[in-house]
Amino acid sequence: MQSLPALFRLDGKVALITGGARDLGYDMAGSLAAAGAKVIVTSRTLASARRAAQAIGKRHHVETLALELDQREHGRVATAVAAALAWKGRIDILVNNAGGGSGRSPALLFKRDPADVVDLVQNNLLGVLHCCQEVGRIMARQKSGKIINIASVSGLLGRDRRLYKKNGMKGQPIDYAAAKAGVIGLTRDLAGLLSPLGINVNAISPGGFARAGLPRGFVRDYSDRTPLKRMGRDGVDLNGAVLFLAAPASDYITGQNLVVDGGFSIWR
Repeated sequence: MQSLPALFRLDGKVALITGGARDLGYDMAGSLAAAGAKVIVTSRTLASARRAAQAIGKRHHVETLALELDQREHGRVATAVAAALAWKGRIDILVNNAGGGSGRSPALLFKRDPADVVDLVQNNLLGVLHCCQEVGRIMARQKSGKIINIASVSGLLGRDRRLYKKNGMKGQPIDYAAAKAGVIGLTRDLAGLLSPLGINVNAISPGGFARAGLPRGFVRDYSDRTPLKRMGRDGVDLNGAVLFLAAPASDYITGQNLVVDGGFSIWR
C-alpha cells in the first residue's frame, strides 16, 4: 500500500504542458515540477517557453525542456511531440492547456468575423485533438499515461452577457463556449477509447480567475455570483486539481470533468 504522500509524487515522470509559459499553464507546470516531474513547456514563442522552463527548473530543481508549438497545425504538433519524446524517451503526462485567443472582431455572434471563429476553434478544440492524437499514440505504446484537458465552465453553461456589457468588456464569443464544450465531449469519448490501454483521460473546467487588467467592477460582480464569493487565484486554486489528476492518487478516475469554479456553475 502506497503512503499518502507517495500518492501525490511524480518522481521519474515526464510531463508535457502546452501553453505552459504563463498564467494557469505556468502554475500547473510548476505544480507538477514541485511533485518531482520533469517538465516540458510549450509556447507559440520559443523565447517565452525558455524563460518559463528555466524559471520552473531553477525553482523546483528539476530538468525542463522548452519547445515552440502552434497547435493549430497538426504537422507542428507532430514535430513538437517528437522532440518531447526524444528528450527522455517517454511522455507520462499531457496537460492540454494551450488555447484562448478570441481575435479582433466583436464577441457578438452577428458581428463575429468567420476567420476569427475558425482560428479560435482550431486553437481551442482541434489543437487539443491533435495533441491527444500524437501523445496518445506514445502512451498507448507505453501502456500508461495521464491526459488532462483544460476545458472551461463556458462549456457547461450559457453566459449572462450583461455582466460584460455593464463593465465595458468585450465578453466571450459563442465559438469559445462551443470549443470548450467540445473539449469536454472529446475527453469523455477519448477516455472510453484509451482507458482500456492504461491511459487515464480527464478534464478540468476552471471558472473565472482574477488577474491584472480585469475591471474592478467585473471582479466584484463575478464574485457576487459565486458561492465562495471570489474569483480563482493564480498560483493557488488550480494547482491541486492538476496534481491530483496527474498523480497516482487518481489512478481509478477517468472520463471525468473536474469543475474548479468556486461553485459559479451551480448557483442560479
